[in-house]
Amino acid sequence: MAKRKTKSNPSHSTPPPSHFPWPLSSSPPLATAATICLFSLLVRVMVSLGPYSGQGVPPKFGDYEAQRHWMEIALHLPPSDWYRNSSDNDLLYWGLDYPPLSAYQSRVHGLILNASLPESVALRTSRGFESHASKLLMRWTVLLSDLVVFFPAALYFLWVYSRSNFGEKRAIMWLLAMILLNPCLVLIDHGHFQYNCISLGLTLGAVAAILSNNDVVGSILFTLAMNHKQMSLYYAPAFFGHLLGKCFKRNYSILHVMKLGIVVLATFAFVWWPYIHSTEALLEVVSRLAPFERGIYEDYVANFWCSTSVFIKWKRLFTVEPLKLMSLSLTVLAFLPSLVQQVKYPSNLGFLYALMNSSFSFYLFSFQVHEKSILLPVLPASLLALQEPQLYSWLTYYSLLSMFPLICRDKLLLQYIASLGLFLLVFYSPDRACSGVNKGRLYYKNLIWFVPLLGSVVLHTVYLLVKPPEKYPYLFEAMMMLLSFSQFVFFTLYSNIKQWKLSLYASGKKDL
Repeated sequence: MAKRKTKSNPSHSTPPPSHFPWPLSSSPPLATAATICLFSLLVRVMVSLGPYSGQGVPPKFGDYEAQRHWMEIALHLPPSDWYRNSSDNDLLYWGLDYPPLSAYQSRVHGLILNASLPESVALRTSRGFESHASKLLMRWTVLLSDLVVFFPAALYFLWVYSRSNFGEKRAIMWLLAMILLNPCLVLIDHGHFQYNCISLGLTLGAVAAILSNNDVVGSILFTLAMNHKQMSLYYAPAFFGHLLGKCFKRNYSILHVMKLGIVVLATFAFVWWPYIHSTEALLEVVSRLAPFERGIYEDYVANFWCSTSVFIKWKRLFTVEPLKLMSLSLTVLAFLPSLVQQVKYPSNLGFLYALMNSSFSFYLFSFQVHEKSILLPVLPASLLALQEPQLYSWLTYYSLLSMFPLICRDKLLLQYIASLGLFLLVFYSPDRACSGVNKGRLYYKNLIWFVPLLGSVVLHTVYLLVKPPEKYPYLFEAMMMLLSFSQFVFFTLYSNIKQWKLSLYASGKKDL
């Protein structure tokens, strides 16, 4: 029998990453990371000088007022009354609809405002409170949250990445810049006004912990992320599939599964402690976290339900119950291939793709999705920026496009243009042409990338300069939604295919 000839075959190793356009030194100094962090902080400060959601627009204002009101409620009422309708807590006026960890955060921030400007969080009398001083204090609470949670998580991920044998470490500082300077997160948190940096930072820390084999720490951090914002559940199938697959590869796999299960349950119990003693209190909180009465979608979000409603009037044809079932079924079917791949072939690179695929599944098909939820797929895409630079830049751009009407309503057009321009400036370095980028990859084939890009530029211009027809006042929003949706579907299909292709490269070597 002839002996098979052995030769080096690149297909038995991790697939090669995309060529990167920004060659840097392989061992950047600590000063570089500090400079990037300081510059990213400065960008956030500059964006925060602009308007916020609902500024000067009574009676309910916007997300800024919602966050301020939650500080007022969490500061003055006991936890048992935070999710309960009462004379002091009218749930119809920005009732708290995030998990308990978000309420605890609101209490901490309320203490900060109360110490400096008590009238801004006074019970019942501070509704719609707006002043320059309160704006500064509120903005600083977001900046501090970023510095305390998201920035350390990004540096933790970078440290894990730099110690690995994965990707192109010569551009590791560029990766840090891509994570910290993503315009989507900066505009929503520091422009529109939210605290996504906390839940996303906890998720990012969990990812870094799991990639460094600290599965217990990763499980705790991700459980905290889910208890800060329920949208973090978008990542749950990826975490579950990857950790379960890792447990199955170990001796005494059942014990490992039980250990992680106990850690997750204990973390939930710790966060929900004020409510787990009463079934009534527990159900009050849960009912606030799943507002099915609002309908399957709001505004013009670029997901399946809203985009196809142009042709199929889902809200007219179906009641809430069948829509809930259809939404659940499509969401599970969408993330199932990615989950199965990680259970069968758990890998660190596959985990990052699974995070993006899982979050896209929820964004496209789940119930009651907001346009801001696109931040969840963008985070894992930023972690894959060295592997998929064009995918990341393309997704960032169309994520911004999908939120453009929201940004314009908030009067943040200048911040939108500046942050997008800065992102592109960092992404496309002056020496890009000398870096050997494969022009035939993905978006540079024929007109695949040019046609939607041209359409998006036209839509930006038309939205700002042309008045829509009276019969179709939201025509341009719908066109932006449909264009963004088409790109998101393409990203989802591409990313799922890439994740399953990793199974062909499976070997005994570590990939991270």
